[in-house]
Amino acid sequence: MHANPNGPAELAINLPAVLADVTAVFLRYEKALVDNDVAVLDELFWNSPHTLRYGATENLYGYGAIGAFRAARPAAGLARELLKTVITTYGHDFATANCEFRRQGSERTGRQSQTWMRTPAGWRVVSAHVSLLG
Repeated sequence: MHANPNGPAELAINLPAVLADVTAVFLRYEKALVDNDVAVLDELFWNSPHTLRYGATENLYGYGAIGAFRAARPAAGLARELLKTVITTYGHDFATANCEFRRQGSERTGRQSQTWMRTPAGWRVVSAHVSLLG
């Protein structure tokens, strides 16, 4: 992003190649989530004390706390249907992914928000939030 003396810099939203990359990594995350592939889930979160995840019942601060939660989480009942997904990229290195979902066998709708950042190791979740409606 370059400064513009006439006002805010223009930011390229949803560049096709960047959007395709983030969509692919989001779908990889989703598959790992429903398959309880903890190794991939751990890989896709930024390994930093600055990473956070607010869950439906927990607040996790730092990569270590997120990894410990994943390792202890039951593997049953993780299947879900994505109802609506909105992925938006901002420039080349930053993106958000938001979705509404429904767990198999439930009428409750959930929401998931992720902030993704391109790192030297690839795209990583730096912040996430999961909540249930109703």
